[in-house]
Amino acid sequence: MTFGPLVLKLAAFARLSQDDRAALDRLARNQRDIAPRRDLIREGDQPRFVHLIVDGWACRYKTLPDGRRQIVAIFLPGDLCDLNVYVLREMDHSVGAITRLRVADICREDMAGLTEAHPRITQALWWHELVTAAIQREWTLNLGQRSAYERIAHLLCELFMRLQLVDLVRADSCDFPMTQNDIADATGLTPVHVNRTLQELRRAGLIVLQGRTLTIPDLKALQAAALFSANYLHLGRDGRHLDAND
Repeated sequence: MTFGPLVLKLAAFARLSQDDRAALDRLARNQRDIAPRRDLIREGDQPRFVHLIVDGWACRYKTLPDGRRQIVAIFLPGDLCDLNVYVLREMDHSVGAITRLRVADICREDMAGLTEAHPRITQALWWHELVTAAIQREWTLNLGQRSAYERIAHLLCELFMRLQLVDLVRADSCDFPMTQNDIADATGLTPVHVNRTLQELRRAGLIVLQGRTLTIPDLKALQAAALFSANYLHLGRDGRHLDAND
């Protein structure tokens, strides 16, 4: 059986059994497609489902009354958009598609049943939420302290490593559908500044961007330029010593 990106991601945090993996795949049965640049859910909407990104890229964002947008998170295949969102009366942010999306809508009852029957999955989901919070802290540090060069290099490192986790990197290359406007909205820069900074990274030989493909010839060199430490992604399977049902 070929397991989906959610299984690959959660397996980094707990030793999942075959039954656990099959249960996670069944969780993604109610799927629908969202067109590129359309909203999956908008600020003010009443949330009814946990949304799982099965395929494609999305973003969490906030807007000001004059239309200015801040991207506060990027969602990749295997990501859950707000694990407990259904406790809210209304959304305080929007989630929009960057590319065409395949999304699974998971109801509250299915999520509750899964966590009650599969303690290892529950453990992995705790780690998922801890890593989500850690990523948010790192993005705050980016905006407050890193230079434009470091911010963009850091964003590229993070997305590349998160894609590696779900087997979406080929050698030193991955899909990269974000526009310069998207990068600007995620890093607090102008599109012009983003363009200049990407050119600097290219001239330094740290990245190659061709169409929708990002190539990183030397990941360690890009990490050094970004002042990047992957510890906040917790990819070392730190939670396995807490596994249930050992």
